[in-house]
Amino acid sequence: MIRHSGLQAFAYGTTPAIVPTADRPQPVSIGKMGCRAGALIGAAALMAGLSATAHAADDNDGLLKQAIGGPDGLTITGGVRARVEGIDGQFRPGKAEDDVMFSLKTTLAVDYDGGPFRIGGELWDARAYGEHDNSSAGTTEVNAMELVQAYVGLDFKTGAKGEARLTAGRFTMNIGSRRLIARQQFRNSTNAYTGVNFVWKGGNGDQIIALWSMPQQRLPDDTQGIQDNKVVWDRESTDLQLWGAHLTKAHVFGGVLEVYGFGLDERDSPTVLTKNRHLFTPGARLFRKPKAGHFDYDVEGAYQFGSTRLTTSASDMNDVPVSAYLIHAEAGTTFKSSWQPRLSFDFDVASGDKAGSKTYNRFDTLYGARRFDFGPTGLYGAVGRSNLLSGGVRVEAKPDKKSDMMFMYRALWLASRTDSFASTSVRDAKGNSGNFAGNQFDLRYRRTLVPNVLHFDTGVAYLAKGRFLKDAPNAPQTGDTKYGYFDMYFDF
Repeated sequence: MIRHSGLQAFAYGTTPAIVPTADRPQPVSIGKMGCRAGALIGAAALMAGLSATAHAADDNDGLLKQAIGGPDGLTITGGVRARVEGIDGQFRPGKAEDDVMFSLKTTLAVDYDGGPFRIGGELWDARAYGEHDNSSAGTTEVNAMELVQAYVGLDFKTGAKGEARLTAGRFTMNIGSRRLIARQQFRNSTNAYTGVNFVWKGGNGDQIIALWSMPQQRLPDDTQGIQDNKVVWDRESTDLQLWGAHLTKAHVFGGVLEVYGFGLDERDSPTVLTKNRHLFTPGARLFRKPKAGHFDYDVEGAYQFGSTRLTTSASDMNDVPVSAYLIHAEAGTTFKSSWQPRLSFDFDVASGDKAGSKTYNRFDTLYGARRFDFGPTGLYGAVGRSNLLSGGVRVEAKPDKKSDMMFMYRALWLASRTDSFASTSVRDAKGNSGNFAGNQFDLRYRRTLVPNVLHFDTGVAYLAKGRFLKDAPNAPQTGDTKYGYFDMYFDF
């Protein structure tokens, strides 16, 4: 992961997600993509070779901070991630059957803590090259030269052991499991927000987060602007607001309890037509972190209600009641051995819209991340927290102090036969194509080459399509989906 300042992820205050693994890999057949892939991989390899000349830092300061110095309290961090990824056997209707993309993510974050006041910002440059004209790449891959963070803050004590942090401006957030609000790590671009957030942490591990914000809407969002990596300032306004609170209570049933409620309010503007979503999502999570020789678990449930419109058409003025839900359940154990192997079983269900229902039932995951639950995104990203019923098994291991690996298998079904499956956009409105979407296999390997400076991440995914992804009226007849990626990170 690219390092960032403590504020950017509320590192001192939020609870990290229990990160899953991937599925059994299949040979990745790139087919017609070979020549383009070779050129792009060459570019990534050249960058990696240049980066490898760097040496590990002697302390916790990044290479840039060591080079330029600066006063105490000043933190300067950043990084460059080069990625080559390819997909064959596309599952999305109307998108390139096979595709290869080379992407770059460059970040530079500066934070000055003058105690008790803070000021800082972060520049995030996400670009993509070489993809097809009808690629699935969009604003999740491209957001060139964006100031995702620009904030002022105040830190203060509350009582003998309590600490509080108030931040105003532009910022990124990781909250709880990151399933509803997250700063993206695998994805090329990130979610960011403009508003105010407050974090309080007690000495015993209890925590409260409260926020009101206007989520930044990434631009450009047109096909030509994305292909050109055009620089356009992201948009935020009171037409889209995210607000809520999150409570963490430590030492509950041998684990940690989280209780939260998040609201999303959306309305049309003169330039943007929306579904006019007005959603409230209360939920709870109970988890115990993995530890050698111990049983661990992660159970989370959320219910969503409010209203939405079924389309973004200006003529659609009908507000439909919302009733949707999300459940994640995970149980695992880490064995005592040199590789620290962990075996876990995962179950996920996210409701889908039902034909003939008087309510809208498709769960909206808001601004969450999904790589840690459902495999790689980017040109892949078939599985998400909407209209999903899935169970699987995961194996994780750490062969040595510098590397880790993960394998996961998932069986995939639709929660509703008449809604589009997960994140694929494949749908049978009559429900005649069954509810089995297929089997997903996911494998990942990560290794540190130079501590705090250089590491890589590589993986493959294979989607053996089931009846639904083969027979639905708009399902592409492209065969099973094969995907692979290689990331090289240089932190400074």
